[in-house]
Amino acid sequence: MKKLINDPFDMVEEMVDGFISANDDIVKRVGRRSIARLESPIPNKVAIVVGGGSGHLPAFAGYVGSGMADAAAFGNVFASPPAKPIIEAALACDSGAGVVFIYGNYAGDCLNFDRAQDTCREMGHDVESVVMNDDVASAPSSDALRRRGIGGMLWVYQIAGAKAETLASLGEVVEIAHRANENTRTIGVGLSSCIVPANGKATFALADDEIEVGLGIHGEPGMKRQKVAPVDEIIEEMFAQLMADLDYRNQRVALSINGLGGTPAEELFVVYRKVKALCDAHGITIAHKAVGEFVTALEMAGASISITRLDLEMEILLNAPVNTCMFKKLQRESSSA
Repeated sequence: MKKLINDPFDMVEEMVDGFISANDDIVKRVGRRSIARLESPIPNKVAIVVGGGSGHLPAFAGYVGSGMADAAAFGNVFASPPAKPIIEAALACDSGAGVVFIYGNYAGDCLNFDRAQDTCREMGHDVESVVMNDDVASAPSSDALRRRGIGGMLWVYQIAGAKAETLASLGEVVEIAHRANENTRTIGVGLSSCIVPANGKATFALADDEIEVGLGIHGEPGMKRQKVAPVDEIIEEMFAQLMADLDYRNQRVALSINGLGGTPAEELFVVYRKVKALCDAHGITIAHKAVGEFVTALEMAGASISITRLDLEMEILLNAPVNTCMFKKLQRESSSA
């Protein structure tokens, strides 16, 4: 195993130290493994707290800043943060307007964020949760509540964050976060495994001529393994899965092409090219778009496609500026719906 680390068991602590130091104009430490916006708490503003396992940067801490999240909690690599750092994050950014937890649908995250929510409520804080489940490959639509949350968080965080910046009520922020999640679908493809530093070996094995469609960001099994094929063929199959799950035809959408950590940017733009052509063929208007690494899995090679079906309010909110640790966007003029 070759990695730019010291002791594998010290990696997360050292990463957090470096992350905070490198972004001290945007965030501050509020616990051993929790950070918040520098100006937190912001009067009258609903706070958004995100978090999850390390190994996925920019998710989750990379999205703390204006226009997205107010705080984040870190776990070990591919492991949920315990309740304590989540509570620390919530207390640091709650101005009295309430807090929304937004996190992926994984057993550890659900358990620990629920514990943190209960504790915060006992302390007199108003806390609600939105659980993301955009991964179409992890369960059939008839059992969508079991689906994992993955790359769609980029759009859900932005929509909820922009709403919170308007000083909307807790109920209003929760409602639009749910609405964004319900209109978001993601599917990924894995080309290689990754190595969790503490384990020192590949999480799973793929043959040199194999890919896995629907692979999870922790190496969870996908829908199927198949032989390597031209990327256009792979994307056509993935796009068909998204279209079968939610009708995007003749809709305005936000589209992101996400790299999993080990995919060259050049390849991500090849993917975008094909997805854009498929959207055009189905009358889908891409109102907002992003290509890059938004939810990674250490050095895993592969990509995911996330599409959010937009209504007028969500599209306008996505015009808002964002200035977070690892994602920045200038103010955009409102689009015509």
